[in-house]
Amino acid sequence: MDINAVNALTYEEFLEIFGNVVEKCPIILAAIWSNHPFRGVADIEAQISDFIDSLPESGKEGILRCHPDLSLPAVSLTRDSVDEQRAAGLVCMDSGERTLLLELCARYRQRFGFPFVICARANSVESIGRALRERVNRERAQERERGIEEVKKICSLRLRQILQPHAERSTNTTKL
Repeated sequence: MDINAVNALTYEEFLEIFGNVVEKCPIILAAIWSNHPFRGVADIEAQISDFIDSLPESGKEGILRCHPDLSLPAVSLTRDSVDEQRAAGLVCMDSGERTLLLELCARYRQRFGFPFVICARANSVESIGRALRERVNRERAQERERGIEEVKKICSLRLRQILQPHAERSTNTTKL
């Protein structure tokens, strides 16, 4: 889909196609739609980023809370999250790795009040585990900022997947 096709979409079509580029936050795409026509994918990304950055800290944490914990059963995930977790190798973990990841995610959520967010598609099981162990010890504000950076990475990859559907997808299967 090229940018002219995006700009020709109705509001409803735009939300249907792009509504989950920020996990379970179609309101963000609804808000930026009023700024179309868009000049390109970078323009859409910049508008999403500006919208997120303009939110109060509670709003940013709300965006983080819309993301699932890693390694949850697929029935509780969006299709995008399932694909991303599969690309990271999270669906291929053995029961010991899964238990460890779930324990680390629970500890993280308990400490911060929002789930651990990382761009799974750009990571492996090993790098996700390493990042989780490191990030669980950070300060809340620092971790909120890092989580939002990861949301923006996820958004960027999802936008590109929609606009360039034949782009090569990464699959990582390194152990935790």
